[in-house]
Amino acid sequence: MPEILTIQNAHWRVGLVPATGGSVAFGQVNIGGEWVDVLRPTPEADLERAADTASYPLVPWSNRVRGGKLEWNGRVYQLRVNFPDGTAIHGTGWEYPWTVVEHTATSLVVEFVSKEVYGVNWPWPFTARYEYVLDGERFTWNMAITNTSHETFPAGLGHHPYFQRQLVGANGPLGESAQLQVNCEKAYALTHCLPDAAAGDIPARADFRQIRPLGEEFVDDCFTGRTSTTACVIEWPGALALDVEAGALLEHVVIYIPQGQSFFACENITNCNDAFHLEAKGEPGTGLFLVQPQETQSTSFTYVARAIA
Repeated sequence: MPEILTIQNAHWRVGLVPATGGSVAFGQVNIGGEWVDVLRPTPEADLERAADTASYPLVPWSNRVRGGKLEWNGRVYQLRVNFPDGTAIHGTGWEYPWTVVEHTATSLVVEFVSKEVYGVNWPWPFTARYEYVLDGERFTWNMAITNTSHETFPAGLGHHPYFQRQLVGANGPLGESAQLQVNCEKAYALTHCLPDAAAGDIPARADFRQIRPLGEEFVDDCFTGRTSTTACVIEWPGALALDVEAGALLEHVVIYIPQGQSFFACENITNCNDAFHLEAKGEPGTGLFLVQPQETQSTSFTYVARAIA
């Protein structure tokens, strides 16, 4: 069974599983003197599957690549299709163990060096380094990628956190079910989660520009056109609020609200769905960034926990 490494302060307690794709096993906040799961906790039986954890790294791209065909600089690179819909999805970092670089009481640094393993689903070698840091009520996720090849390549960064719809303490539910605000003014029209054009109007079923309950409609949408350094706000009225502060490079947010489930996803990411295809078509605003040889690109987001009545 993979080892869970814990970081903790007075406000946050977080378990991480470096051996399972650099994943997060759980994320808890101290509410009224008890530790309450805010992120979806990972059952012990699922600790070896990154996609079933509380969150996992998205590197060197996020979301889908249509048919696994990475279009770049006039060439097409065939990536390994690793999702039932025929796409290559969520990068490749989550498929391999990560190495612990540093572990303190309130921080953990993990690293993935693609040259050290076989079958990496990416044409160019790279090193990813993710750092998780607790500072009072702030939980910061630092993400970086270094190009270790001698060619420039496009890339993306992100994480895939799942949140609890309802917070539950020792004596039952705490506060109300989750409400969400997404501070973005555009979204992509998607067919099977893939866009064919630049972002446009937000559909009504996925419009969270004003904070509101998650609702019961299925949502799996990609947003952009951020209007605030606080990309999102998640509230459980009567219990807790999380302000999601995100770096400028994290231009996109994916919201996934499955029907009949106890969790939802709120992903802060750099690039949109199928960004390489849109970039090849000349569509603006894909969120892909270039990494020069030996260059490092980095960004971060922070959850700021606030008790609310």
